[in-house]
Amino acid sequence: MSRKKKEPSGCGCLQIPISVIVLFIGGGIWLFTQRDNLGISKIIPNIEQINIPFISPKSTPTVASNPTAKASEEASLKATPKPSPSPQLKNQQKKAIPKAITSSQTPWEKKEIRGIYLSRYQATNNASEEMIRRRVRYYKSKGFNTIIHGVWGNACTMYKSQVMQKTFGFKSCPNRFRDKWLDWLIDEAHKQEMEVHAYFEKGIKIDKNSPIFDIAIEKRWIVPGVDRTYPGIDHYVLDVELPEVANYFKDILVEFVQKYPKIDAVQWDDYLGYHAELPGKVNRAEKLTIFTQQMIAAMKQANPSVSFDICHHNPYWAKNYFAADYQKWKVDRIFIQAYNEKGFQDELNYAKKVDGISISDKQFHRLEELVKNKEIKSILVFPIAGKPKETASKLNELIETKATDKK
Repeated sequence: MSRKKKEPSGCGCLQIPISVIVLFIGGGIWLFTQRDNLGISKIIPNIEQINIPFISPKSTPTVASNPTAKASEEASLKATPKPSPSPQLKNQQKKAIPKAITSSQTPWEKKEIRGIYLSRYQATNNASEEMIRRRVRYYKSKGFNTIIHGVWGNACTMYKSQVMQKTFGFKSCPNRFRDKWLDWLIDEAHKQEMEVHAYFEKGIKIDKNSPIFDIAIEKRWIVPGVDRTYPGIDHYVLDVELPEVANYFKDILVEFVQKYPKIDAVQWDDYLGYHAELPGKVNRAEKLTIFTQQMIAAMKQANPSVSFDICHHNPYWAKNYFAADYQKWKVDRIFIQAYNEKGFQDELNYAKKVDGISISDKQFHRLEELVKNKEIKSILVFPIAGKPKETASKLNELIETKATDKK
């Protein structure tokens, strides 16, 4: 019987000489590494190109086995400066990224801004650095994340100002305060993850106790008539339609945000306006809008990272009774003043559409409904009796009591 020839099994690779196999693999590796030079990469789509670490020219060599090389690389990374965003970008990022809210927070803690007003007189007792820092920590402990501190009032500053010196011959309001009080306040607040908003009390209005009152009369800087917006005190409005007056306010604001570049915001209130009962049927809204827009633009150019906020009456009352058409002012945030019980619900409805509401400590009976209301983004508290520590303590007590009642 003749033997049948066995059929080869498998691929037959073992029948190929080893030298041919080596030559084939070597040629393939050479072609792959030279693919860019030979134009092969243009033929193969990027998605189909294989990144093989030990032959890819774009692979990153490992330095784990070479301590000297690793140390050199780390030193190089540390030495390479990281590009910092521009002030404009930082401001956009700050406004675009909301503060983190977790499910474990109380409704009060979920408010974006929980602010308390401190009058400019809180700095006039020649407070020491330790007193200022301790004060910040106190308000932090009472649940606030923002201090809105007076820095201006009666047309003079609560810090040394070159603009004041140049315009009137003196550097500040005639009050006792430490030169660095606001620096200490801002520094400690930021350490406590709080913000500081500079409060420009009285805005464009003065009374007879202002250190510039006589000068303003002499220079004819005052709008004719008496502003009796609030009973018990006569106010006089500085005429911002006069270029000299408008420039004074603009220069003050620019100087402030440059002198305190880390301030988070400035806030003006309903004293940035005219009372409707001033003599003459004059529509001042348009001129006030032009003045405010120019002032804000100058401030933003000097320090784009600072927010310009307004705390005023609702838009209808502000425009028709104070010539303050602030919806055209290009402000960053709007808070609605709701210090009166009359019409409170109307004010609340306006506050839902803007950035928050401001109440006094006489309205703490409204606190629970405001805290529970998810449409109210922020709550500011004005100690109308002038005792902010007591106000903060009372609010904290009410918040904690309600939390305990739910358990």
